[in-house]
Amino acid sequence: MSWTELPRAQHGRKTGRHPSDLTAEEWAVVDPLLPGRNRLGRPRQVDLRRVWNAIWHIAASGCAWSFLPRDFPPVSTGRYCFCRWRDSGLLAETNRALVARVRHMAERDAQPTAGVIDSQSVKASENTSLSGFDAGKRIKGRKRHIITDTCGNLIACTVHSVGIQDRDGAPEVLARLRREAPNLRHMFADGGHAGPKLRNALASLRRWTLQIVKRSDSAKGFEVLTRRWGVERTFAWPGRCRRLARDWEKTVESAEAWLLIAHIRRLTRILARA
Repeated sequence: MSWTELPRAQHGRKTGRHPSDLTAEEWAVVDPLLPGRNRLGRPRQVDLRRVWNAIWHIAASGCAWSFLPRDFPPVSTGRYCFCRWRDSGLLAETNRALVARVRHMAERDAQPTAGVIDSQSVKASENTSLSGFDAGKRIKGRKRHIITDTCGNLIACTVHSVGIQDRDGAPEVLARLRREAPNLRHMFADGGHAGPKLRNALASLRRWTLQIVKRSDSAKGFEVLTRRWGVERTFAWPGRCRRLARDWEKTVESAEAWLLIAHIRRLTRILARA
C-alpha cells in the first residue's frame, strides 16, 4: 500500500494526548458494548472512555499498571475495571459482537461454520503460573491456543503450559466453541493436531470434522499453506501490542484477557474506518 493522501486520511488517527487513545469513531463502536450505569448504589464518577484508553495504552506500550501516566484514571480504578470485565466475560462478549459485525461487513454469516486452529509458544516471566518447557522450540513459557474463522478473526482462545502438546491442549479451546461459535463444524489444523487421541476427544465434545493441512514433502523453502496462513496472520496482528511480546501475566485468565483486548483493538479500528 502506497502512502498517498487517501490512505493517510483513512488510517490517520486524531487522538487526544496519547497515540493509543480511542478516536471518536472508535469510541462509538466500543461504547454501546460497555456496561451502563447502575440503577442502585453510588453514581459512577469515572469516565469509561478514559479507563478504556488506559487499558489500550498498557496493551500498546507494554508498561505495567503502576507506570500509567497521571492523566489516566487511578491505577486502582483501571485495574478494578479490567478484572471485573475479565471475570464477568464482558471482553469475550465484546469480541463476539465485533466479530459478527466484521463478518457481516465482509458479506458473510455472523456465525462461522469453518475454523482454523493453531498454537503459539511465547516466553513467560518468572512470576507466571502454569509455565513449562517446549523441548522442540526450546522455549520456557506458555502456549496460546486459538481458533479463528477463515477470515482470520479470533473466535476462541486459551492459554496453557508450553509443555502441553497441541493435541492435548486442543480439547480445552474446542470446548469453548459451544458458546462462541455453535454453528462451527469443520476445522483445519496442522500436523501437531493429528492422531486418534484428539479425534476421540472431539467425538466426546461434538461432531466436528478435522482436516489436517500439511506441507508437501517435495516443497523447498517457504510455502503458503491453504487455510493455514490466516491463523498465522492472526498471531501477527496482536504482536503489534507490546504487552503480548512476552507473557507477563501471573494468571492464565489475564493472559487470555489481553489477547482478547488486542483483537478487540484491531476490530474496533476496522469498524471505525468503515
